[in-house]
Amino acid sequence: MQDLELKSANKSLSELGINNTAEVMWNLTPAELVEHALFNNEAVLTDTGALMADTGAFTGRSPKDRFVVKDAKTADSVWWGDINIPFEEEKFDALHQKMVEFLTDKKLYVREAYAGADPNYRLSLKVVNTLAWQNLFCYNMFLRPTSEELKNFESDFTIICAPEFEADPEVDGTRQKNFAIINLSKRMILIGGTAYAGEMKKGIFSVLNFILPHEKGVLSMHCSANVGQDGDTAIFFGLSGTGKTTLSADPNRGLIGDDEHGWNETSIFNFEGGCYAKVIDLTREKEPEIWDAIKFGAIVENTRFYEGTRTVDYTNNTVTENTRTAYPIHHIKNAIEPSLAGIPKNIFFLTADAFGVIPPISKLNKSQAMYHFISGYTAKVAGTEVGVTEPKTTFSACFGAAFLPLHPTKYAELFGEKMEKHQVNVWLINTGWTGGPYGIGSRMKLKYTRAMITAALEGKLDNVGFRKHSVFGVGIPESCPNVPDEVLSPRATWDDKEAYDKKARELGAAFIANFEKYKDFATEDILAGSPNL
Repeated sequence: MQDLELKSANKSLSELGINNTAEVMWNLTPAELVEHALFNNEAVLTDTGALMADTGAFTGRSPKDRFVVKDAKTADSVWWGDINIPFEEEKFDALHQKMVEFLTDKKLYVREAYAGADPNYRLSLKVVNTLAWQNLFCYNMFLRPTSEELKNFESDFTIICAPEFEADPEVDGTRQKNFAIINLSKRMILIGGTAYAGEMKKGIFSVLNFILPHEKGVLSMHCSANVGQDGDTAIFFGLSGTGKTTLSADPNRGLIGDDEHGWNETSIFNFEGGCYAKVIDLTREKEPEIWDAIKFGAIVENTRFYEGTRTVDYTNNTVTENTRTAYPIHHIKNAIEPSLAGIPKNIFFLTADAFGVIPPISKLNKSQAMYHFISGYTAKVAGTEVGVTEPKTTFSACFGAAFLPLHPTKYAELFGEKMEKHQVNVWLINTGWTGGPYGIGSRMKLKYTRAMITAALEGKLDNVGFRKHSVFGVGIPESCPNVPDEVLSPRATWDDKEAYDKKARELGAAFIANFEKYKDFATEDILAGSPNL
């Protein structure tokens, strides 16, 4: 195999302590990485040309094995606890040295890339992989420098990812053999014992979630974003199952990105150069953009073929429900590059409320927006997760608690400042149940949800009347184009009005109980957005 290496003349890994390697291949093209992955028996080709790889024992992130080094830089700024688990500086240094020794005589793949489409706020990355397919994942998911930029490329954050290297918990200070450790002072992430590629992507997201708000005054967000033909930007927040990907994928609007963005003084910008989408039960009819993006250069993880073919059976969950694809954003026809656009005009918080309480669309004031942003509410229904037999409230701060190094109120206050400064409309959209809770009511029709979002985007709700919800206080529009008036009031869709009132108070109480852990850090402005019981 001939390797085309793009790097400056003085590039080496010696500054990382990595020497005496068998081979180091820098910035290989997707075609070359596919060749290497096949030659190394890391993966196989599907009939669309995509590369199919398994991630081994770990088919998702391992949150309990993700650590942040506690030192002078982070001790008083990081939100320590179950999400940001502290790790000792000395243990990090010792583990780094063990990894370096492990990489001696290994074949390595190095990728230089960016995170952040705005050049003023981007992070320059160096990723060191032992697996070719994981280096292709990084090519797809991060932003790709030009050949000219690579000549003088200087990285300011490094990932070392060696799935084959396992820690010794008793010696190394980890919980298990696998680990993902972020060192914000040494600007390095160590990943070992797991081949789940999402650890690299989310590791850098966590880094940006520290640097941008804490040091630059830029709001980092776990959201999708698109832009209309007139340049009007919209942002969509929502946990799994709320319709974030579906509702932001609009053929009439350009896709900025599907998962991670920053909001500075002039623009919304994508952190990534690609998309990492779930593919369980994927069909061309349901998700045509994703279906067509899975071609040569793309990766599918933990999927299986129809027997006797190279055709992926997306219904097959024998390995995991969390089957995924990773592809560069230019595989999506309506993606815009560079992936940035102006300040948003509309922001949508998506929730799949299984209790049938939240209105299908409502408008939030600044206090409510900050409160709901911190709450990050949706509900799980029976069958979505082992042990869930009835609707269950789910709260994830800022719609992405697992990736927040700072306290959630820090992000919420920045969100509120930007919302107020730029006079942004914030809407709460319920894609869940109406006419009663799960098991009695029915799921909100997608055509109605799309009509409501379209009306908000086109300014058709600017001059309608609004009335306050009795518990949550949010503004419910009295009319909306292409949506029956009775659908807009959740209480009106219930046969038993008293049962609705009771359920609404119960959900409001659940919000308040969840918010207790943030209460001492929240401003009066944020607390004013609380439900009223």
